[in-house]
Amino acid sequence: MGEIQRPGALYQQVAAEIRSGITAGEYKPGALLPSEAQLIDRYGVSRPTVRKAIDALRAEGLVEVIHGKGSYVRAVPAPAVNIERTITRTGTTFRTGHQDWQQAEAPTIYRTTTTATTGPLLGLGEGEALFAVDRLLSDPHTGTRALHRVLIPFATADQVEELAKAPDTAPGQIYALLTEAGHTLTWDETVSARMPLPDERDVLQVPDATPILLACRVTLGTDRRPLLLEELRTGADRAQLAYHLTADSPRALHTV
Repeated sequence: MGEIQRPGALYQQVAAEIRSGITAGEYKPGALLPSEAQLIDRYGVSRPTVRKAIDALRAEGLVEVIHGKGSYVRAVPAPAVNIERTITRTGTTFRTGHQDWQQAEAPTIYRTTTTATTGPLLGLGEGEALFAVDRLLSDPHTGTRALHRVLIPFATADQVEELAKAPDTAPGQIYALLTEAGHTLTWDETVSARMPLPDERDVLQVPDATPILLACRVTLGTDRRPLLLEELRTGADRAQLAYHLTADSPRALHTV
């Protein structure tokens, strides 16, 4: 019997011992873990305790259980795609890092309102009217998927007639229209990670126990007034976000 002297429930102690073996390299990625019988004998615990420990490790994304074969250490592949988040401009043309991604389906356009999360980013109170455009994007080289949402306040759409008529205008073209309307644009962006909602996991084809990356980009106009909000969601196992930073632009993620 292995000496288990960690705090917590017994199954948590067993899970901690196996986790230590994984992080220390005792169990390599793709390796088959000891059988239930072997773990029972090694730690002197019951079968339900071993199964709860394996379930806990599976929920963490460390272990993959294959019915009829056993439990394997999950291999964590390197991200398949690098998403450049820098915005570039050539003349009146703006480009974004997912400019060349394909639309997996037609954009969905609808009206919505600001929430306790999106309102402050747009400098608005909760319940203010917005145009929303949802796109499902796919990288043509790797098949990596991303959900892209644009939230456009009515006040912004009122300034640009073309935008009011076609909220599903591509982001790069929106930047050009706002510049033509007299705005000098900058962008603020925050990145966070969270576990996906069920529909996000299905659409993005994210494996179990895998977080998604959420990038929120606010386009700011003259006097740094928020004009629109973009959200990009993608699986953390398939993508990483890259930025071009300049020393003379500490608050704005852009190259113009």
